[in-house]
Amino acid sequence: MTSKDAVSHMSLALEEAKAAAERGEVPVGAVIVSADGKVLAAAGNRTRELQDPTAHAEILAIRAACSEVSDERLVGCSLYVTLEPCPMCAAAVSFARLKRLYYAASDPKGGGVEQGARVFNQPTCHHAPEIYPGIGEAEASFLLKDFFEQRRS
Repeated sequence: MTSKDAVSHMSLALEEAKAAAERGEVPVGAVIVSADGKVLAAAGNRTRELQDPTAHAEILAIRAACSEVSDERLVGCSLYVTLEPCPMCAAAVSFARLKRLYYAASDPKGGGVEQGARVFNQPTCHHAPEIYPGIGEAEASFLLKDFFEQRRS
């Protein structure tokens, strides 16, 4: 995996985040890529649209990727997401056995990876992926800040 590939996959996740914002959803996007570089799934948040608090971009992408490979495990696959996963999504990453997690912006309020719950550091965690934060951080942070500023005005 080259850094060019990582940036390209994160760009696709950012496009999903922008589409989520256009739908009135919190702008978070996720992409799952197989070990050989094939995009298996891409999704953006849909909690409002689906009236489902679990319809985070990561969960939707994991579900679609599992369906694509006909397995509940995504061994060797990587997740690219525009915001640090929350504890629920971090647990799903662990259960899916994703090999790598790339995320753009940290989430000091609701993160579950390097902030908050730190799911992968818990003794009850069955699998911890390799973690690569900060790819596309500026653009992802801007999308989120802009989205919430527009909501407040």
